[in-house]
Amino acid sequence: MRKLVYYVAVTLDGRIAGPGGEYDFFPVGEGEEGAAYSAWMSERYPETVPTVGRASMGVEDAPNRRFDTVLMGLGSYRPALDAGITSPYAHLRQYVVSSTLPPDTDPAVTVVSGDPLTLVRDLKQEEGKDIWLCGGGLLAGALLPEIDELVVKSYPVVAGAGIPAFNGEFGPTLFKVADRRSFANDVTVTWYVRR
Repeated sequence: MRKLVYYVAVTLDGRIAGPGGEYDFFPVGEGEEGAAYSAWMSERYPETVPTVGRASMGVEDAPNRRFDTVLMGLGSYRPALDAGITSPYAHLRQYVVSSTLPPDTDPAVTVVSGDPLTLVRDLKQEEGKDIWLCGGGLLAGALLPEIDELVVKSYPVVAGAGIPAFNGEFGPTLFKVADRRSFANDVTVTWYVRR
């Protein structure tokens, strides 16, 4: 069965974006250290590179390795819309959970105004690769019962305020570390699986 995987960048204080949805403060690193990290992540998860940036990252023709579907909240989709891009991941099946976004925003994007849990449960029953939960925190909080794995890119920065990785009701959910990798730019990637 397909898995729902929350692949996300977080600050040391658990934020996935600033108060205004900004994410440009995440320190990827400069020079060889930053380039090595970016190259490794793009090679491992080429489908998570937005379509507009795939050529510059050298993954324009790379096959989808882990995911064939992306699920976003409106906050995660908004940066693309603000840039005039209505289909940010044209190489994936795209779903945006929103009660305010028009359903005809783009023919390649399915807008879901209903229950995201039902959507995910239906998607998991289909054949295919895993489902990438791109964000945001409200959607992750709502989908926590269906999240099978986490891939957390932890950056050495404290935001102080912003959008939390999970924003929902209190409900402790245990995961265990499956793997961890540290990079020279001080980013740590940890793979977690549900206990």
